[in-house]
Order: sequence, then structure tokens, then C-alpha cells
Amino acid sequence: MIFITAKFRVLPQDADRWPEIARDFTRATRAEPGCLWFEWSRSIEEPTEYVLVEAFRDEQAGGEHVRSAHFQEATRTLPAHLAETPRIVNTTLDQDDWSELGEMAVRERG
Repeated sequence: MIFITAKFRVLPQDADRWPEIARDFTRATRAEPGCLWFEWSRSIEEPTEYVLVEAFRDEQAGGEHVRSAHFQEATRTLPAHLAETPRIVNTTLDQDDWSELGEMAVRERG
């Protein structure tokens, strides 16, 4: 899978509205057949920073995402709401889902 984490520093006046601003892009990306997940989180320490964790089935799915109309639209419209160019980590992993963090395994309660 292609695994991507990106940090988006949003303009202060748009920070509370970012989920709404990115909603169409998020919905369209999640609907792509090759998208495994596309999840936004807001930083606890930096309220204008959002972290996007996304994964695509393979290189072909990642390429289709970048060539999609909604991705092209996002590259035109989202930067107007950003304080800086997003930062990204992009890698290919030999797995297709999340692994368990065994060091913090939750044992049966009871």
C-alpha cells in the first residue's frame, strides 16, 4: 500500500472551518476504489494544524488519486486556506491494513 501522512497548517481564520472546507475533497477521495482510508485529525498542541493520514491500495490507485478531478480541484482551491505548503511523508508498505501495537495490547477485562 501507499501510506501518506501530511501536515496542513491552516490560516487561523479558517482553522475551525477546515473540515467543512476540505469536505468535498475528503468525500470524493474516500469514494475512490483504491482508497483504503483518508482521515483528518487536528493537532492538540497546534490548533491551526491538521494531520491527514491516508492510504491507497497500490501505486496505480495513488496515481489515479493524483490524476482525479477532485484532487486537481483541491490543488486549485485549498492553498488559499493554508498558511504554508503542507509537509508530507510518503512511503510504500508491504501490508494492506493497520497492524496491532502489541506493546500496548488490551487484555480481556473481567
